[in-house]
Amino acid sequence: MAEKIRIKDIAERAGVSVGTVDRVLHDRPNVSKPARDKVEKALKEMNYQPNVYASALAYNKSYTFYLLIPKHESEAYWEEIEEGAKKCEDTRRDFHIDVAIRFYERSSEESFREEGNKILEASPEGVIVVPSSLDVTREFTEALHHKSIPFILLDSYMPDLRPLSFFGQDSFCSGFFAAKMLMMLAAKEDEILLMRQTKDGRVVSKQQDNREVGFRHYMHDHFPNVKITLLDLPLSGTRAEFVKMLEKFFAVHPNIHHCITMTSKAHIVGDFLLKTNRRDVQIMGYDMVEKNARCLREGSISFLIAQHAYMQGYSCVDTLFQAIVLKKKVTPVNYMPIELLMKENVDFYRRTQL
Repeated sequence: MAEKIRIKDIAERAGVSVGTVDRVLHDRPNVSKPARDKVEKALKEMNYQPNVYASALAYNKSYTFYLLIPKHESEAYWEEIEEGAKKCEDTRRDFHIDVAIRFYERSSEESFREEGNKILEASPEGVIVVPSSLDVTREFTEALHHKSIPFILLDSYMPDLRPLSFFGQDSFCSGFFAAKMLMMLAAKEDEILLMRQTKDGRVVSKQQDNREVGFRHYMHDHFPNVKITLLDLPLSGTRAEFVKMLEKFFAVHPNIHHCITMTSKAHIVGDFLLKTNRRDVQIMGYDMVEKNARCLREGSISFLIAQHAYMQGYSCVDTLFQAIVLKKKVTPVNYMPIELLMKENVDFYRRTQL
């Protein structure tokens, strides 16, 4: 083990006081250039490696990180993100990390803008952003750049916005993978159902939109004759509305036996199938939230694609911690694994594995 280098040793080597060395190590003012040069030369000659954790603790500064995410119901994908972020906050509590969460209406650019402005007014040390539309998100991130506030993009990757880092799946590859897995079962089908949740007939999530692009790309290349029939459920619809729409859909399309959705709401169809005792439809969806897991165990959902939402929330906060508190370099793009879950392996899935 290498011998520990003390501040006293550095001071003796540089011919300066211990206080001068301490100020240089912590980048504090009131150090002359000649004295700083002597200390830095001594550090290089002694191959000094600072204890960044000890330095950060000694600095005794508080840090506030904001997490800007869509409003959501309980037991949803975003709740997993929150839990992961709060777990990291607790893990790093000795460094005085505080994670504040702001929510915006997913389908409202104005809501995103309002919440973003509140964050800008607070001038936090770092921000985690789930993007809205490109234009309104760019407006926010440019303001963050102007104030020199680093930010991480979560869920949807927009490299032109120049984030510190990104966490999420490769959406196109995920959709392509979903189509490939689905068609191993539905290769002989003439028609499949693509269930979406929309606002005014439009998918408001860039990630879901990219998944659909990847899905259709695979279908176009490998199963061009299979008809993809859309069912758009309203983003703010009620359970009763969903039941009526699903009853009508399956009455009109009795020969559809395979359904896929690019959202975490596969359980909407899964619950409908359980209540109507239909066992002739197989569903593929996203995210290991509890409502989906229950349908998976009961057999109304056949497959789920997991993306470790809890890990994403944890890792985003930890990356801000590494970059801002410890001043370390971080990985700019972090794609999450694309994992296929079914009834037989769902109980072995570990959402908290880090």
